Amino acid sequence: MKGAILMSIMILGLGANLFGSDLLKVGTKAPDFTLLTETGEKVTLSKALEKGNVVLVFYPGDDTPGCTSQLCAIRDDWSEFTGKNIQVYGVNPADAESHMKFSDKYSYPFPLLIDEDKSVSVDYKTSGKFFISRSVYGIDQSGKIVFAENGKPANSLILAAFLK
Repeated sequence: MKGAILMSIMILGLGANLFGSDLLKVGTKAPDFTLLTETGEKVTLSKALEKGNVVLVFYPGDDTPGCTSQLCAIRDDWSEFTGKNIQVYGVNPADAESHMKFSDKYSYPFPLLIDEDKSVSVDYKTSGKFFISRSVYGIDQSGKIVFAENGKPANSLILAAFLK
């Protein structure tokens, strides 16, 4: 029973107090980081911001129902993200093999970043006692956080945070 409750909370993206803390505030500077993608490419936030806006999607697990639906929704609205010059990155502590299988299975047009030691999740206040809290950050090209929300916010809300 206890496991089922924890799994339900994880799938629904609820329980920020159990799984993560209050998110970084909109208007603050996003912490810089460098992580590897599932293909071994190095991604540094400050370098990515030179090319456009960034959305970071922190999610608890590869190929789980809530994570799959959230990332597939972004995939399905991909032209809206690219139309606003937004690069999307999924962030999770799983290894490259797990990310590669997950990405290939659902044909994600964006990379999945490997936060193996959860240091980026800690910096972005999404690392809780049990799991990574399902959270989304929008970061504009100046490095300022323009969107921060726990759970599975609608893509329209994420997109609205970025001026055209």
